[in-house]
Amino acid sequence: MDNDEQFMNRALELAKRGQGFVEPNPMVGCVLAKNGKIIGEGFHTQFGKAHAEIEALHDTCCRYGENAAAGATCYVTLEPCSHYGKTPPCTSALQASGIKRIVVAMRDPNPVVNGKGLKILHNTGIEITEHVLEKEARSLNAPYLTLLEKQRPWIVAKWAMTLDGRSASQTGNSQWISNQTSRKIVHCLRSRMDAIMIGSQTALRDNPDLTVRFDTVAPRTPIRIVLDSNAAMTTEYRLVQTARQVPVLLVVNPNAPEKQIKMLQNAGCEIFSIPSEKNKPDYQERTKILMEYLAQRKITNLLVEGGKQLFGTLFDMQLIDEVHVFIAPKLIGGESAYPAIGGTGLIKMEQAWKLESPEIQIVEQDVYVHGRTQNMSQ
Repeated sequence: MDNDEQFMNRALELAKRGQGFVEPNPMVGCVLAKNGKIIGEGFHTQFGKAHAEIEALHDTCCRYGENAAAGATCYVTLEPCSHYGKTPPCTSALQASGIKRIVVAMRDPNPVVNGKGLKILHNTGIEITEHVLEKEARSLNAPYLTLLEKQRPWIVAKWAMTLDGRSASQTGNSQWISNQTSRKIVHCLRSRMDAIMIGSQTALRDNPDLTVRFDTVAPRTPIRIVLDSNAAMTTEYRLVQTARQVPVLLVVNPNAPEKQIKMLQNAGCEIFSIPSEKNKPDYQERTKILMEYLAQRKITNLLVEGGKQLFGTLFDMQLIDEVHVFIAPKLIGGESAYPAIGGTGLIKMEQAWKLESPEIQIVEQDVYVHGRTQNMSQ
C-alpha cells in the first residue's frame, strides 16, 4: 500500500501526455506493478485508439511475456470503461489478464461508466482501492469533467496587453503587442484546443487567420468561431476565405440578412443562429445557449482570444477557467484605449479573482502569466 501514491503519480504523469490528442475523451494513464516494481505502463494516446489499460497490458506482455500481468496491481487514473465504444471494454481485458488488485484515482462520471466498471471487476474477485490522488486526477481532467458536469467547454482566455493594461489603442490597433516568441507559445496553445472563439469586432478589426502555425506538439485543427450577430463578415476576410480548409462557425442572430448568410454558407462557413439581445433571452442567456451547443458538439477546450465585450461577458458569468496573458513592456495610454476585459466587473478589490499556483515566465521582454482561476473551485 505504501507504493500506491508513487505508482499513481507515475500514471498521472503518463496520462498528461495525451493532452491535445485524446479530447473529447479524458486523459488516462495506467501502471502495472508486481512485487513493488513497475512491469508495464501506458496511456491513452489518441481519440479512437487503445485506452491506457490496454496499452499497459500490451507493454507488460512485450516486456515479460503473455501472462506476466497475472497477480499484478493495476494503477489507473480513471475508472476502466465497461462498454463498447470506439474500443472494446477495458474491464474484459483486465479480467482476462489475471490482475489481483486495481487502484483507481477517481470514478468516471460518464453515465455509461460511473461505477459500472468497478462493480464488474469487484464481482469477479478483483480487489478495489479508490480515491488515491483523486484531487490530482480531477485537476488533470478538469476540462473533461466540466464538459460532463457543467455542459459547457473548459474556457481558456488568452490576451496580450501593454504595461498600462491596454489590449488595443483607441483606434482598435493591436498588432503586435507581444513579441514573436510569445506568439509561438500562443500557437502551441491553439494546437491543443478544440475551438478558438472571438467577437465580431476583433474579427473585423484584426482580420485574423486563427490557424495553428509554427511547429506545435498536438495535431488538432481547432474550429474557428466568430460571434457575428449581423453576419457582417465578407469574402474579403481571411476567416471566410479559408473556411473550406479550416472550419469556421459564425454565430448569428435570427434576423441577420438572409442574403449575407447564404453568401457565407456558399463560402464554406457554418452558421448557428441564436436569439438576439433585442428579444429574449438576453446576451448572457445567449452565451449560455452557445456554450450548451458547443458542449453537445463535444468541444472540450475552448480558447477565447477577444475582444473586451466577450471577455467581459464570460468574466461576469464566471465562466473563465484558465488564463494566458502576455504583458509587453510598452505604454500606449488613452482613456478610450481598449482594456482586456469589459463587462460590469467587480466592485471591491477583495473580490478579485486570483490564479491557483500561477506560472510566470519571461519570454524575451514579455512577461507571460498563466494559470487556472480560483473561480473553478468555488
